[in-house]
Amino acid sequence: MRKDSKLSRMLHVLLHMAREDKPFTSDYISEMLETNPVVVRRTMSGLKKHGFVDSEKGPGGGWSLVKSLSEISLYDIYVAVGEPSIFAIGNENKQPDCLVELVVNQALDQAFIEAQQLLINNLKATKLDKLAHDFQIEWDKHMANK
Repeated sequence: MRKDSKLSRMLHVLLHMAREDKPFTSDYISEMLETNPVVVRRTMSGLKKHGFVDSEKGPGGGWSLVKSLSEISLYDIYVAVGEPSIFAIGNENKQPDCLVELVVNQALDQAFIEAQQLLINNLKATKLDKLAHDFQIEWDKHMANK
C-alpha cells in the first residue's frame, strides 16, 4: 500500500521556505518534491486556508510563509493537509456476525485509538521551530565533517 506523504512533504517545504525566506513558486516546489505543480497548488491551498502561507501572483510571486515556525505545530499541518489516514490497517468487517471477529475488532479498535491519540499528542507538542533547530544541528555537524 502506498504511503501518504503529504504531511512530511509539506513540512519539508515549509522548513525550506523559512530557511530561504523568499517566495517559492509552485513549479519550484513541484521540482523539489518531484510532483506536478497542480498537486502543489492544491496542497498549498490547504495551508493557505489555515493561515500558514500566502500566495502572490506575477513576477517575483509565489508561496510565502506568513506564520512563525514557533506558532505552527506538526498537528496544524496534519490538519491543513486533510488529516491523512494514520494507519493502513483496519478491521475487515465493521459489523461482524462472528463473535470471534467482534472481539478481535474491539481489541484492534482500542489499540488504534490509543496509538492515534499518542501520535496526535506528539504532533501537537512539536513545533516547526524544533525541526528547524534540529536541522541546524545536523547541518553544522555535516559542515564540520567536510
